[in-house]
Amino acid sequence: MQIAVYPGRFDPVTSGHVDIAQRAASLFERVVVAVYDLDASKSLFSTDERASMFREAVGHLKNVEVKSFVGLVVDFARSEQARVLVRGIRAVTDFEAELDMALMNKKMAPEIESVYLMASLEHLYVSGHRIREVSGLGYDVGELVPSHVLSALVDKNRKK
Repeated sequence: MQIAVYPGRFDPVTSGHVDIAQRAASLFERVVVAVYDLDASKSLFSTDERASMFREAVGHLKNVEVKSFVGLVVDFARSEQARVLVRGIRAVTDFEAELDMALMNKKMAPEIESVYLMASLEHLYVSGHRIREVSGLGYDVGELVPSHVLSALVDKNRKK
C-alpha cells in the first residue's frame, strides 16, 4: 500500500490545502494529513482546532485521515509507514524553501521521497499567513477557505 503524508501548519486550512489533499488522495492509497503541533502562542488556532477543521474539510475522502504530530516529519512518516511526503508549491519562492527542506529530509530519511503538487491556478496566491492577516483586518475570505473555517475565523477575529 502506497502511503503518503501531507504535513503542514494549516493555520487555518485553506481551499488550496484541501485541493492538494484531494489530489494526493487520487494518487495514493492512503493519505495522512499531518498537522504540526505548534505552541499555542505561535498560531491562531490550536492544534486540535486545526486538525478538526481539516478533518471536516476532507471528511468525504475515504482514504484521507488527519492526525497531529510533534517532532520531525520524517519520524512521523516512518511511524505511519509512509514512503512519500506530499507538499504543495505555489511559486518559485516556495520552491527554494521546499528544496532545502527536501534535501534535509532526504539526508535524515533516504527511503522517503518528497512529491510536489503545483497549486491550482485559483489557489496560487492563497496562504494561511495571508488568510490570517486579511481576515483579521475584516476582509471576507469566504471564497478562499471552506465554510466551516470561515465561521471559525469570524468567531476568532470577533474575540480579539
